[in-house]
Amino acid sequence: MAIITKLKIFNDPIYGFITIPNDRIFKIIAHPFFQRLRRITQMGMSYLVYPGAHHTRFHHALGCLHLMQKTIAILQFKGIDISEEEEEALQIAILLHDIGHGPFSHAMENSIVEGVSHEHISLLFMEEMNRDFNQSLTLAIEIFKGTYKRKFMNQLISSQLDMDRLDYLKRDSFYTGVPEGNINSERIITMLYVVKDNLVVEEKGIYSVEKFLVARRLMYWQVYLHKTSVSAEQLLIRVLKRAKELTDSGKKLQCSPALSFFLTNKISLENFDAVTLKIFAKLDDYDIVSAMKEWVEIDDYVLSNLCEMLLNRNLLKIKLKNKPADHGKLQKYREAVQKKHNLSEHEAAYFVFSGEISNVAYSSEKNKIQILHRNGKTTDVARASDQLNLKALSKEVTKYYICYPKDKD
Repeated sequence: MAIITKLKIFNDPIYGFITIPNDRIFKIIAHPFFQRLRRITQMGMSYLVYPGAHHTRFHHALGCLHLMQKTIAILQFKGIDISEEEEEALQIAILLHDIGHGPFSHAMENSIVEGVSHEHISLLFMEEMNRDFNQSLTLAIEIFKGTYKRKFMNQLISSQLDMDRLDYLKRDSFYTGVPEGNINSERIITMLYVVKDNLVVEEKGIYSVEKFLVARRLMYWQVYLHKTSVSAEQLLIRVLKRAKELTDSGKKLQCSPALSFFLTNKISLENFDAVTLKIFAKLDDYDIVSAMKEWVEIDDYVLSNLCEMLLNRNLLKIKLKNKPADHGKLQKYREAVQKKHNLSEHEAAYFVFSGEISNVAYSSEKNKIQILHRNGKTTDVARASDQLNLKALSKEVTKYYICYPKDKD
């Protein structure tokens, strides 16, 4: 009797059925480190602006896997030699590229760990999993690090036109309901080619690339850097900073053991070891939300109110300007908060602060998107395009914000 191998598939709202190609990749997806991504929100606090934005890093990673499978098939069809080993390594590398994200995606990087990026933690996770999988992830790690000899493979993982960006723009557009981000990722993938070991886009795909870059600019201003999202994320960062500050001063806060570990220890690049990694792997969005539900009742005015603001979406007012915030106005708001709630200047600074956000849709300085012309020559997309606005998209735009309580306006 013939043995029937069960086809392993995921039903994705963006692409339909996503097929898991082999047992190793299925086991990687089933690994506890990867399953944690089901509990890490892809877009941080953006759901407070766009209620549908509750999709996770798990969704995104599977979407990237699907796009990588499509890309490999297209390149092989066009005669680009990609071995079975490289094919699997590319899929593993893109599947695990975001595995190091902490709760709400970026908040921890700016609060309770010091100078440890999610890319560094992703690499630590991959190296740990490599031991679990009998060193079969070694090539994937090399591609992820960008050190593999075949440059175009590194570019598929991390560049200005990689699988990561092709998925998250389309996916985030779908879940937020913002149509400006809905790119034609399939068309772009169909137009990919390799010249002199560099990833290029065939000339007839230039309009899809232009749309991709414009969509990226619009999604950053309209979604990722939406002022309410910025206000909420800054509040979350301050919740964690205040919790760590109180813990350092000897106050015991009710929270999960994993979160307690990061609050009570000074974690930096130097001491983020295997033990720390395993504790980090137990940390997700639920730890933070459950902690805030406890801390909202605490007798510290700062932490209690910051938690209440986030839990009940009673956020700080935020104003965007084209120039840095006026220091005098900032000080005036701070003094008013100090006086009203009997706070120190340091405590008032948790509620009145300024900062900046910047947006550059395309960098003409590094990892340029190359357009392949019919004559065999390649040109930077900003020069090849007849859209004048592409050159404008290459310029970094910075905006400055000030946050303060609504009753201070």
